[in-house]
Amino acid sequence: MTYSDNELQQIEKFAAIYLKISDIAVILDIPAEVLREDIADRSSDVSKAYRRGKAASKVKLHSQEMTLAYVGSPLALETARQNLIEMEDDE
Repeated sequence: MTYSDNELQQIEKFAAIYLKISDIAVILDIPAEVLREDIADRSSDVSKAYRRGKAASKVKLHSQEMTLAYVGSPLALETARQNLIEMEDDE
């Protein structure tokens, strides 16, 4: 399926707030199966927009976690440690 620039922007925005694909599909009036398949194709523009939205929010969350870790929050320290392990596993 071909997506307009506006649809791609909306998908990125919705992914950034972790809205489920099925909910995004309802809002955009797209069959959920079609949107899910298009997002699964990592070379598609819609997949890139979706993943970019998710990643942008992960950046914000990780930044907040690191800020809390720097001031000694035990939970944030554990989360930061886990994030580091996942990062190293992905290298």
